[in-house]
Amino acid sequence: MGTMEKPQLLFYQKMGELFYAIAAADKVVRKTEYDMLKKIVSEQWKDLDDYEDPFHTDAAYQIEVVFDWFDYEQLDANDCFYSFADYKKDNPQLFTDERKKLIWKTANAIAGSFAGKNKSELIMLAKLKNLLSQ
Repeated sequence: MGTMEKPQLLFYQKMGELFYAIAAADKVVRKTEYDMLKKIVSEQWKDLDDYEDPFHTDAAYQIEVVFDWFDYEQLDANDCFYSFADYKKDNPQLFTDERKKLIWKTANAIAGSFAGKNKSELIMLAKLKNLLSQ
C-alpha cells in the first residue's frame, strides 16, 4: 500500500466511526440505520474517488466495515465522535466541501432513518454541524 492510499483508507475508516457514533447516539443501532448507511455508501460514497483497500475493494466500503465492527464491540458513541473530531482537526485537507456535504447528508439520513431524529441524535448532529463548519 502506497503512502497516498493509507491516509485515504483511514479517512473512510474514520467515516465509519463517525456514522456509528450518530447511529449509536441513543445507545441502540437499528437495522434501518445500518441499511441506510449501506445504501448511501453504495450509491454515493463509492463514486467519490478511486481509492481501494489492499484487497482491491473500493475504500468506501471501509465505512461499513468499521461501522459494523464498532456496533459489534458496542463502543461508546461519544468516544467515537470525539475520536473523529480529533482526526478532522488533524487532517483538514481531507475535508473538501464536497466531502463535508456528503458527510452531513449521510449523518442526517442515518439519524432520520428510524422514527425520525431523537434528542441524542439531534445533539450529536449539532456537534457535527459545528465541527464541519470549522
